Amino acid sequence: MDHIPPTQRPLSRRRLLASAAGATVAGALAGPLLSSTAAHAAQDGHGLRIVDRNENGGRLQYYRFATDAIEWDPGVNVLLPDGYHTSGKRYPVLYLLHGGASDFRHFHMHENIINLTAGREIIIVMPDAATGWYCNPVHSNTGPRNWETFHMAQLLPWIEANFRTFPEYNGRAVAGFSMGGFGALKYTAKYYGHFCSVSSHSGPASLRRDFGLVVHWANLSSAAVELGGGTVYGAPLWDEARVTADNPMQRIESYRNKRIFLVAGISPDPVNWFDTVNETQVLAGQREFRGALGRAGIPHEWHERPGGHFFRHDMFVQDLNGMLGRLRRAG
Repeated sequence: MDHIPPTQRPLSRRRLLASAAGATVAGALAGPLLSSTAAHAAQDGHGLRIVDRNENGGRLQYYRFATDAIEWDPGVNVLLPDGYHTSGKRYPVLYLLHGGASDFRHFHMHENIINLTAGREIIIVMPDAATGWYCNPVHSNTGPRNWETFHMAQLLPWIEANFRTFPEYNGRAVAGFSMGGFGALKYTAKYYGHFCSVSSHSGPASLRRDFGLVVHWANLSSAAVELGGGTVYGAPLWDEARVTADNPMQRIESYRNKRIFLVAGISPDPVNWFDTVNETQVLAGQREFRGALGRAGIPHEWHERPGGHFFRHDMFVQDLNGMLGRLRRAG
């Protein structure tokens, strides 16, 4: 769960398009430019039309798409491994999902993802999700906001059509921070054959505990920031079938035979009530989820670390090492 500062609410379609050039520049600065064109130019397809891009000879590639799934044009950063343009190899892919009130640039602008992944033979895909909770909402007053459709039905096959990947179960991992950690757990369960590894860094794992606090938060935050008063799960009455389908606690068997990595903080900032509320709920939900995994005999790796609701670089590096041990090796 995430604090949502008013200054970070999603931009209008016009403002987003106007800011695309700035995002392009940011993408270019984040990776070395060795040539003006990529070795292979990506093509439209799978319901996506490229409206802006920065393809180059470096690691970080940027795209923005027009899609019927989302009213405005969402972006994605694709971080390639060193040597991708000349190696001829295929690589496993990590889908790395940002938290609420953020966007596809979060990990390279704020989390040093380029240096954290240097020398690793893996493609990292970082898509937009606004504050949509990785869902197709029950109701939107701002046009289509079908993030699950965009990510799973459009972006994933688009990546596999345009980059040298292993389009198979052992070729894909998914991880995320906060809301993105929930999204990773959700996508892994709902799309059972897609990801062999799932990681949740301070992400909620239980939707119904404490009278559905996470569901209420998803509804309120999406209504305020993303949906113009609409909601992800429905209000005042929830779409109960959808909550059940998305709730990691009610999909335990869907995590069998997968690598599972969980991190939560145990000492949020007592002065920062948002940090306290967020990570206290995350910790309780992850403990509940871990207990259910344990009772089902499903192996998992978990960590409780000092501090509150933030992305821990050392835990990501440890997580990445584990992913690479589980995923198919580049070659």
